[in-house]
Amino acid sequence: MNILYNDKTDLLYIRLDDKKQEIINRRVSEDVVLDIGEDNKIVGIEILDASKHVSLEKLMPVNYETLKTAK
Repeated sequence: MNILYNDKTDLLYIRLDDKKQEIINRRVSEDVVLDIGEDNKIVGIEILDASKHVSLEKLMPVNYETLKTAK
């Protein structure tokens, strides 16, 4: 599992399965998009406006990256 956060766009992406595969994006709410892979399994979760919904400090004890974009 990988967790990526972009502080400039406030986007959090949680990748559950790193296997290369075709995915379909399925919006489940205004701020949440699921990546659906083979066998209709969720392989990724994208959370828009993440700081409104998630506290990175309280996520499971995993490593996460903060992606900073150049100015």
